[in-house]
Amino acid sequence: MGTNALLGDILVERRLITREQLAQALAKQKESREPLGQILIHLGFLQDAQLKVVLAEQLGVSFLAPAQLKPRMDQRLKECISAEFAFANLVLPLERSGQVLKVAVAKMPDLIFMDNLRKLTGFDITTVLSTEGELRRAIETYYGSSDLQEVVSSSEVDDVTQDFVKEEGDHKIDLEATILEAEKAPVVKLVDVLIRKALEDRASDIHIEPFHDKINIRYRIDGVLYELPPPPRELHNALVSRIKILSKMDIAEKRIPQDGSFALQYKGNKVDMRVSTIPIVFGEKVVMRILEKRVDLLDMNSLGFEPEQLAQFETALMRPYGLIFVTGPTGSGKSTTLYAALNKRLSPEINILTIEDPVEYQISGMNQVQVKPEIGLTFSAALRAFLRQDPDVILVGEVRDLETAEICIRASLTGHLVLSTLHTNDAVTAMTRLIDIGIQAYLVAGSLGLVAAQRLIRILCPHCKEPFKVDPKTQADYRIRTETLYRAKGCPKCRDIGYWGRMAIYEVLPIGEDIRRLITKDADISKLRDLQKEKKYETLLQNGIKKVERGLTSLDEILSVAYE
Repeated sequence: MGTNALLGDILVERRLITREQLAQALAKQKESREPLGQILIHLGFLQDAQLKVVLAEQLGVSFLAPAQLKPRMDQRLKECISAEFAFANLVLPLERSGQVLKVAVAKMPDLIFMDNLRKLTGFDITTVLSTEGELRRAIETYYGSSDLQEVVSSSEVDDVTQDFVKEEGDHKIDLEATILEAEKAPVVKLVDVLIRKALEDRASDIHIEPFHDKINIRYRIDGVLYELPPPPRELHNALVSRIKILSKMDIAEKRIPQDGSFALQYKGNKVDMRVSTIPIVFGEKVVMRILEKRVDLLDMNSLGFEPEQLAQFETALMRPYGLIFVTGPTGSGKSTTLYAALNKRLSPEINILTIEDPVEYQISGMNQVQVKPEIGLTFSAALRAFLRQDPDVILVGEVRDLETAEICIRASLTGHLVLSTLHTNDAVTAMTRLIDIGIQAYLVAGSLGLVAAQRLIRILCPHCKEPFKVDPKTQADYRIRTETLYRAKGCPKCRDIGYWGRMAIYEVLPIGEDIRRLITKDADISKLRDLQKEKKYETLLQNGIKKVERGLTSLDEILSVAYE
C-alpha cells in the first residue's frame, strides 16, 4: 500500500489527478484489490500513457513513445522471440547488444517470466515500458510484414548462401540446378520483399547490379537512386534467375540483353513490371521498371498545369485536327501527360489509335499497338496503316526520324488530331528540330497546334518542410514574390529524404498566327523566344517559381531542372 500511496502522491504532485480522485480510487481499491493505476484508468482519471511514464521513472526504466517501438530489422529478432510468444505475452524484441536483448512490455514482468524469457532467447533481458494498445499495434506491424534488411540478414539466407558456395566450388551448376536455386524459399521471399518494398516506397525502378564482392540494390524514388542493404554476393545468380522465370526470359542465356515482363496485384491495383537484363563484367545487371495503373495519373488536373496552361492545352486537345507535341528528356513524364490527354478525349464516339514502344498503360477503349521492328512494325509502318483505320485521334510514342515526322504532319493536315513526343529542351526548340530533320517550314507552321515542354520536380514533404526567409538578391534574381520559402528537412514519413512525390512543371506554347508567320519566315529561335515573352507564355523556370512560391517545392529543386 505504501508503493500505491507513493504512486498516488506523484500523480497528484504532477497534477495528473486531484486529491479527491486519488481518495476515490484508493477507496475502490479496498474493494477490488486491483492495482491503483488500473483503477485510475478505469475511472477515467488517468490515461495509460501518463501512468506508464510515471511507473517507468519509479522503476528506473525507459518509457517508449509509439514512434520508438521499431525493432532492428538486421538482427534476426523474430528468431529470438516467435510471433506466438510475442502476441500471447505482449512482448516485443527491439534490439540486441552483445548478450543483452532489449524488449518492450506493457507492464513490468515478474522474476519467473524474466527467467523463462532469458532461457527461451539465450540472452540477458532488459525491459522498456509502453502502453498496451501501442505495443499490440507494434507487434502486429512487426510480425505481420517482412523488411528487406530483415530478409537479407536472416539465417535462412545464410544457410542457402552456404549451399550456393558449395555448389559453385564443386562446379555442379547446371540449368536444372539454377532453376532449383531460384525456387528456394529465401530467394523467392527476397524477390517478393524487394518488389513490395519498392511499391511501398513509390519507386519507379529497381536496379540489381553485380560487382566483384557485392551486389548493389538501388531504388529510384522521385528520380533519385537510393541504395538498400545488399544480399550476399553468392545469391546473385539465383536472384536473377528467379526474376527471369517470373518475366518468362531464357534463364540459360546470360551473354546477350533480354527483355521481359510480368504483372502482379498490389493493394487492389494491377502493377506491370517491365524487366531488362544486360551482361556486365561481373554478371547480369537487372532493371525492373514499375508501371502502376494509378487512376490519378490519368487526370490532367493532377499533373501540375497552371489553370491558364491547362485551358490552352485542352483547347488544342479538343480540336478535330492538328499536331500536339510534348517535349522533354527521357523520364520527364511525357507519356503520362499524353495518356492523361487521351483519357480526356476518350469517348465511344471517337476512334483512338496509338503506336508505342512499349505500351506502358493499357487503357480500355483505345486501340494500342506495340512497335516490333524485328517484323517490320515500326512507327512509320503502323502510322501508314492507321490512316486506313478511320482514326480520329492518333498517338505516336515518339518522332525519331523524318519518315515518321512526315506521316504525323500529313495525318494532322488531313483532319486528324495527332499527339507525339520529341526530345528537346524546351517548347520553342521543338519547332526548329522538326525543320532540322527535314520538314518544310510551311508544313510545320500549318500543322502544329501546340507544343508543351515539361520536367518532373520533387514535392516537399508536407510533414517536415521548413520555412526560411529568402535573401533579397535571390528574390530579385528569380522574381520571387514572397519573402518566405520552404526547403527540405526530412522525417520518418518521407524516409528522411525531405521530398515525397513528384509533379510536372510545364512550358505551354499555343501556336497562333503570329508564331506561324515566324516559323514560315525564318524560324529563328531568338525571335520565337522574344514572341513567347511578349505573349507572356510561361517558361519552365517561371512555372517552377510559382510552385516554389506556393511552398510545393524548393528553389534548389527547380534550379536543378530548369534555367533561362
